Amino acid sequence: MTGPLLEVEDLHIRFSTRRGPVEAVRGISLRLAPGETLGVVGESGSGKSVTAYAVTHLLDRAGSITQGRIRFRGRDITRAGRHELRELRGSAMSMIFQNPRGALNPIRTVGRQIADVLRAHNAITAREARERALDLLRAVLIRDPKGNLDAYPHELSGGMCQRVMIAMAIACEPALMIADEPTTGLDVTTQKTVMDLLARITAERGMAMILITHDLGLAAQYCRRVAVMERGLVVEEGAAARLFQAPDHPYTRRLIAASPTRTSTVADLVEGDAPPPPRRAPRAPGTPLLLEVQGLFKQYARTRAVDDVSFTLEPGESLGLVGESGSGKSTISRLICRLIDATAGEIIFDGQSIAATPARHFHKAPQRRDIQIVFQDPTDSLNPRFSAFDSIAHPLRRLDRLPSEAALRARVEECAERCGLPRELLDRFPHQLSGGQKARVGIARAIATRPRLLVLDEPTAALDVSVQAVILKLLDDLRREDGLGYLFVSHDLNVVRMMCERTIVLRQGRIVEQGPSAALFAAPQAAYTRELLAAIPHFDPEAMREPA
Repeated sequence: MTGPLLEVEDLHIRFSTRRGPVEAVRGISLRLAPGETLGVVGESGSGKSVTAYAVTHLLDRAGSITQGRIRFRGRDITRAGRHELRELRGSAMSMIFQNPRGALNPIRTVGRQIADVLRAHNAITAREARERALDLLRAVLIRDPKGNLDAYPHELSGGMCQRVMIAMAIACEPALMIADEPTTGLDVTTQKTVMDLLARITAERGMAMILITHDLGLAAQYCRRVAVMERGLVVEEGAAARLFQAPDHPYTRRLIAASPTRTSTVADLVEGDAPPPPRRAPRAPGTPLLLEVQGLFKQYARTRAVDDVSFTLEPGESLGLVGESGSGKSTISRLICRLIDATAGEIIFDGQSIAATPARHFHKAPQRRDIQIVFQDPTDSLNPRFSAFDSIAHPLRRLDRLPSEAALRARVEECAERCGLPRELLDRFPHQLSGGQKARVGIARAIATRPRLLVLDEPTAALDVSVQAVILKLLDDLRREDGLGYLFVSHDLNVVRMMCERTIVLRQGRIVEQGPSAALFAAPQAAYTRELLAAIPHFDPEAMREPA
């Protein structure tokens, strides 16, 4: 075809809520040519996903298109009926959802789910659909495609589930594929593999793609053109190289400034921020290390999740743990927090062994209040029945004997204030808070007992870049002011480089390299470390490649 594949003109989308109507999209216009890749970037609430759901007619019942037109291949589909949409979805346009495990049916094998898509749009037998499903699993580079054809989603990793979603999306060779945050939560090498796969498949099959992401590095590397959305509006649009090198709109400039790069510091990410406070003095000679791990092992059935890991942590030091999914990062963090028991090895905190105390009894140990954790998902880690106040107060009620309820409230309000959480939000429940606000509650809860060691398990993985920047600055300030030791677990290597003096690289439960972060990132010795660093998406002009 010679004209645009997709045209969105003056689109307005409204949601009905208990507090009245909300205008989620306020008059956006987009065009997509056949075979083109368009990036749509912006923060949560900017209208990116809502626009995609409107194009595919998957809006929530409370949402409706109040104005504007959506044309696909020149045909107006704004008010398309159910039969017409059934023909379009899957065969002409498809979608890769943000949470692949949540989007897949948990009680059907992945082979059957791919076959369902094929048989919905093609007159083929079940046997033919199964053979085509197998070919698609091969096309998306699934390990052992024959063996995994009859696997259930829970038996596959996040990256493998995402590949299954891609296989379903390309099954009927649609002209348009919409990828909604397809790499959120994936480690850098899996992220690169998935994005390279999408780029190759769309190029080989002549498909157009809309990539929705809050990762500007991904958009810079994989999209020819980028649209920036803020509060339901497209505020800037243009060629990716030009837009990221010389942005016109202040909002685009703020997003770029808040995105970690290979040279940025924590202070660089927050506009107009004051210089960081000085760090506390180093450990005095003769005093014990904050943490010493010796020969740590953790065995799950036939899998050795942690294999002979040893390291130390000084008081006030930040140590990064990096590696792919399954490398043992989160298992080590849970072993040190004494949430699970080690198979073998020693964990020494402040000169005292804590590994011998079973995890189920560690809440009674005096070290419990000194070792706290900030979990990866701020939503799932908060009790939905607890207000923000109760969440922060919970460890204090269990581990600290404060003299009165007034003293408890004062401590909670002090922690909330230090974490930038307004006092008026303390009475709200998790569902009434934004992602950034929930992250602040989780951090305030962790520092409430005034711990000496904070384990941070992917604390900013699901946050927008601007919110991430604020949270990272908050964590850096807390460490400097209180002399906290950090064990910082992350798959974002740029964040680890900024936050940690030393870094440990893990692979399949073993340490492959460790050392000062500056030296390790500048001149990695292990081939695996070099592979991780090469997979980081960034804004460097020489790294921006034009998709085929």
